[in-house]
Amino acid sequence: MKVFVTGATGVLGRAAVTAMLAEGHDVTGLARSDDKVRDLEGLGASAVTLHLFDSDALAEALVGFDAVCNLATHIPVGIAGLKPGAWRTNDRLRSEGSQIVARAATAAGVRRLVQESISVMYADGADEWLSEDSPVCVTRPLEPAAVAETHADEFGSVSRQSVVLRFGTLVGADPTTRWMLSRARAGHAIGFGAPENWAHVVHPEDAGTAVAAALNAPSGVYNVGAEPIRRSDMMDVFGRAVERPAVGNLPRMLVRLAGDRVEPLTRSHRVSSDRLHAATGWKPVHDAFDESWLIEADPT
Repeated sequence: MKVFVTGATGVLGRAAVTAMLAEGHDVTGLARSDDKVRDLEGLGASAVTLHLFDSDALAEALVGFDAVCNLATHIPVGIAGLKPGAWRTNDRLRSEGSQIVARAATAAGVRRLVQESISVMYADGADEWLSEDSPVCVTRPLEPAAVAETHADEFGSVSRQSVVLRFGTLVGADPTTRWMLSRARAGHAIGFGAPENWAHVVHPEDAGTAVAAALNAPSGVYNVGAEPIRRSDMMDVFGRAVERPAVGNLPRMLVRLAGDRVEPLTRSHRVSSDRLHAATGWKPVHDAFDESWLIEADPT
């Protein structure tokens, strides 16, 4: 299959490109600079340099492709995410960018769209298992992701397939995990929400293979993640990794003061990815969160 990938040089994008190439797909990634072009070519993919928001140029570039995977994000790292305007680029990518990609794909005759989304939009489920049919709670910070899902759904038709992947939190060799390890090593609490709540996480490599699997999935929404883990157990793993067993969750008052950007991260999300497995056979290789996830991320 001939596949075009936006966000191809990010953590998720690189993992997806690698997985699709391993399955024999012809992959082209959107690159923003010569360095990014070389990165993609080093993986074995082709590269196109253009601006995602240039709808005409994007539609022209997509002609002849069987599928487009819209994985473009710009996630602030750590405390930087609390600064005014920190999420503006990411929100625009998900709201405006997703519409441009969907419309460009339609104009170019592309028959399949895979859209990145996030599982933190589910309402707090306490100890209940959450499926793709479970209620969502879309607050203002989550609205761009919900809008992106709507644009993907509008792309779907009798002759076009639309797949939305709701990813758990990426944990592995990525900037946010490195930041968390650094903070934990310095003795700071890094967790969000009640210790007994569940977290939905996914290793970047498994997120990448899920994108590859989505190329053969029926239209619909699919969760992507490992087995859920109690937040207290997750902090224990981080503590062992940095040899600080007392790593814990941030005080609830401090989390409330941090505002609505942080609130979704405190919810209890015992999310099941069984639907993607049933549809495609996909299963995470890293099926349970442990210290092995943090080895590549650890900067020391």
